Amino acid sequence: MSAILARAGATAAGGLRSGGDVRRRRNMVAIVAATTTTGAGPAVPKEGSLERPAWSGETPLSRLVGALIAFKPLYSLMKLASREVIIRTAEKSNVPWRELTKQVLESDVYEVFDRIRDLNLVYPDYYLNPFHAYDEGNLSWLAAAEAEPATMSIAKRAIPDAGSIEEANQIVRGNWLNAIEEHHLKYSGNCQINDILDIGCSVGVSTRYLAEKFPSARTVGLDLSPYFLAVAAHKEEKLSRQNPIRWVHANGEATGLPSNSFDLVSLAYVCHECPARAITGLVNEAFRLLRPGGTIALTDNSELSPVLFTLMKSTEPFLDEYYMLDLEETMRQAGFVNVHSILTDPRHRTVTATVPF
Repeated sequence: MSAILARAGATAAGGLRSGGDVRRRRNMVAIVAATTTTGAGPAVPKEGSLERPAWSGETPLSRLVGALIAFKPLYSLMKLASREVIIRTAEKSNVPWRELTKQVLESDVYEVFDRIRDLNLVYPDYYLNPFHAYDEGNLSWLAAAEAEPATMSIAKRAIPDAGSIEEANQIVRGNWLNAIEEHHLKYSGNCQINDILDIGCSVGVSTRYLAEKFPSARTVGLDLSPYFLAVAAHKEEKLSRQNPIRWVHANGEATGLPSNSFDLVSLAYVCHECPARAITGLVNEAFRLLRPGGTIALTDNSELSPVLFTLMKSTEPFLDEYYMLDLEETMRQAGFVNVHSILTDPRHRTVTATVPF
């Protein structure tokens, strides 16, 4: 395990330190995090430049990919190719993609759907776009059934030397949870984490990790997709918790939840799927929902290789907007203080901040 963690840290530090002129550098530059190898949890990569990829935005590669996507017949081929690559790569990493998908689709998850769906919810326009090679985006059973194996693949791609999916998840999720806990302990003024909101919770993978990390807290998972939430709730019904997770079908930009009602708001792998205006809305809503001393934690993509960027852009319509937005400054403008970014694995960064007292 220690050897894997060392290589993960070296990849993050070396790969993200290299290149990039000053004009491409984010306002929030490298943050150095202590490496923990004492058994308290997985190690955190030591340092990274946290720059946006050189090929995002108005660059020749980005414009070329955009032009290819605009040509519908070619876009359809790119989308199918991207999907096949994702599934094949997952199964080569021992992620049982088709088996897990079949289990969901052949379960009684459909009975949960009607209980959890808010028929009055109006979806924002950007959410009706195709995502992840699904024409219906996140509003489909296939997208919901494949969400968990896709999440497993993310962890394995981030930590390719891990001996198993479980080990990769332990590193990726463990680093993320440690970053949240350390930030809250440092800046919250001894406020306890009693109430957690996981915005964009998908099928509840991140929500369950949060509930397990903070078992005495009341945890809410919120998402725009009733299909995802039905899968999350169906999985949760089989578990026993001190505080069962509550699932809410709502828009993360306007949740309808009371102000000052949470100590931690998390957005895990959400922002890269949103246009800049929606990211700003999510950050502003999180600020409203958090109590003084509360913590926001956003984890998402750091830098991508040109090949992966091209593949993702064909199925992620707002990827450029995510990379072009100064997320740290957006959080400051919303009112957050103590804004910090660290690489929590070689492919993902976690940005944490605090609501002032």
